[in-house]
Amino acid sequence: MIKNLLRGTAVLSLILSPLALPTTASAAPTAPEAPAAVVVALVDAVEQLPVADESRAGYARDSFRHWNAGLDTADGGCNTRAEVLLAEAVESPAVAAGCKLSGGKWLSYYDGQEVNDPGKLDIDHMVPLAEAWDSGASAWDAQRREAYANDQDAATSLVAVTARSNRAKADRDPAEWMPPLPDANCRYVSEWTATKLRWGLTVDQAEADALKVYSEACETSVVHYTPAS
Repeated sequence: MIKNLLRGTAVLSLILSPLALPTTASAAPTAPEAPAAVVVALVDAVEQLPVADESRAGYARDSFRHWNAGLDTADGGCNTRAEVLLAEAVESPAVAAGCKLSGGKWLSYYDGQEVNDPGKLDIDHMVPLAEAWDSGASAWDAQRREAYANDQDAATSLVAVTARSNRAKADRDPAEWMPPLPDANCRYVSEWTATKLRWGLTVDQAEADALKVYSEACETSVVHYTPAS
């Protein structure tokens, strides 16, 4: 366009040349910044949890697809469950074809038990799937529910524990169940709170009251979380 204008008369060039000046190139769009990590005292974190009534209407466990292929697609077929077991092992297990695990050692922090057989461990959703549904996940799409159910981007979302302790917990919140090992209470409440804040989940009133009592007894506990994108 500029060359065509310069071929015109001098008058036209004088008139049109300001319109023909090249404009500054638009900056390339930048990728959105990742959410910043948050560090807050447990007692203050509990206060940040929104209180709301819960509803389990329409819940089905298969609304949360798990376990999926995990984070590492080149690890020999390990799914999310196996990847969590590998990440949390005190002594690494042997990994055979198809990501079959054997041996190894884990410490189940809910009850303080050492476990040497991966088959005797469950991968617990810190905030159980049904509780997540009650607390806001019912409004999510299937993709976000799958991301929640396989969340390895936060160390507190999934935890390897004895099957016995996980099944005793079931889908109960801290107003109804706490780890049988008292020394685990502060860590558990911190991780529960971190998971709810990470995913923007609510708490019911009984749950909020229980978390407040536990947080006040855990004066030095700190919550670390990054909001889920």
